[in-house]
Amino acid sequence: MQRGTHDPSRRTAEVPAYPASAPGPSPASTPSPVSASPASPASTSGFVSVSVSARARCALDSLEHLVSGLGTGILALIALLWLAVTAVACLVGVGLWLLPSALHAVRAVADRERARLSRWGPEVIGPPPLPSGLRAAVTDRAVRREVSWVAVHGVLGTLLGVVGLTLPLNAAHDLSFPLWWYLVPESAATAAVGWWTVRDWPGALLVLPMGAGWLAVILLGMPALARLQAWPGRRLLRPDAGTDLVLRVAELTATRAAALDAHATELRRIERSLHDGTQNRLVAVTVLVGAARRALARDPALAAAALDRAQDAAEQALAELRAVVRGILPPVLADRSLPDALTALAADCPVPCEIDADVPGRCAASVEATAYFAVAEALTNIARHSGASRATVTVRRRGDRLCLTIRDDGRGGAREAGGPGASSGPGGPGGSGLTGIRRRTEAHDGTMELASPTGGPTTLEVTLPCGS
Repeated sequence: MQRGTHDPSRRTAEVPAYPASAPGPSPASTPSPVSASPASPASTSGFVSVSVSARARCALDSLEHLVSGLGTGILALIALLWLAVTAVACLVGVGLWLLPSALHAVRAVADRERARLSRWGPEVIGPPPLPSGLRAAVTDRAVRREVSWVAVHGVLGTLLGVVGLTLPLNAAHDLSFPLWWYLVPESAATAAVGWWTVRDWPGALLVLPMGAGWLAVILLGMPALARLQAWPGRRLLRPDAGTDLVLRVAELTATRAAALDAHATELRRIERSLHDGTQNRLVAVTVLVGAARRALARDPALAAAALDRAQDAAEQALAELRAVVRGILPPVLADRSLPDALTALAADCPVPCEIDADVPGRCAASVEATAYFAVAEALTNIARHSGASRATVTVRRRGDRLCLTIRDDGRGGAREAGGPGASSGPGGPGGSGLTGIRRRTEAHDGTMELASPTGGPTTLEVTLPCGS
């Protein structure tokens, strides 16, 4: 892990001498120079507590999925009942007028399930609207799959939702049983499953292991129940392969347009920097050198002063030219690594900035350049508009994705250009810098998320495919 910090009062970037290796095996990670030692009991107990905490969070998430699935399961049962009534009514001819409403009810419940599944995992895209004709609607492949899902989820999803909701109640019942068993009638003094009636304290204490057993079932089995409940929806409600292909083509068309726009914007920025800065400096050098040559014979002192001004203008032109070159592709990024380049950015940032980077190996050059641009633009906006006293940049590589998080403790209120409430803030008036970050990110099939409530703090998250 590379951690760089910068404080304007010191103008330095502190980097530890040895980067810590990333968790898990990685061929590009740097081994620690500290010799290995056996795990202490304290570290082992800490690992166990973290594992139990992670399982508890996973179980709570799964319980939430099961309860929400129970809701759609009940709606699916209602839609299935309405569909069955319509089918029976069709035998006497009346159901033909009820069939469109039944199919719309099935579609509404299926869309609600798609939205639920999309919140907990990969997005499930809905099919086109229902065909207008009754025969076309009945024979539509998506409609038939939705009817099959209603039948399966209405029974299986509701049953699994009830089981998932019952398990925590059983655990709470048995774990708290010794506290209240003597306060209830004898017929109600039983364990959650009601295997025997408790009449004394030893019997009440025997219920506690059953509560622990329910807790173990929740921690180990709840995620599997949630996956089983979601399986019919992900299997039957997903679009056909052709739909995926059409959507992918549309997405690639949009990202290609964004890439071309980002390229044109970058060319305009370089042209403007060269025209307004470096070119004017060179013109001034030419004029001053000409004036010095004309004054050389009649007034050597005036010629020397003109040459001094020409030298200053040439040095300023050189500095601006170097700044333009660094904006295209910083040499430190090409010669060393992304963490080193970001540490250099932190050293130049007027706001105290900390770089927390853990990126084993190198990503594709274009991906690293996009990540560098995103951080540079974000830090520039923070320094100009946010009023922040501190900023943090976190870089992690998770699988095949490069994840960047830029946070500041400023006033918030950042918006992209054209977005609702676009005004001042870290994004600047109109948020054109944020729009540029999004265009560059989407050109790589990446994502950008901005959270900037009024009053702060502001968090910008950028995810890019590593491309390696």
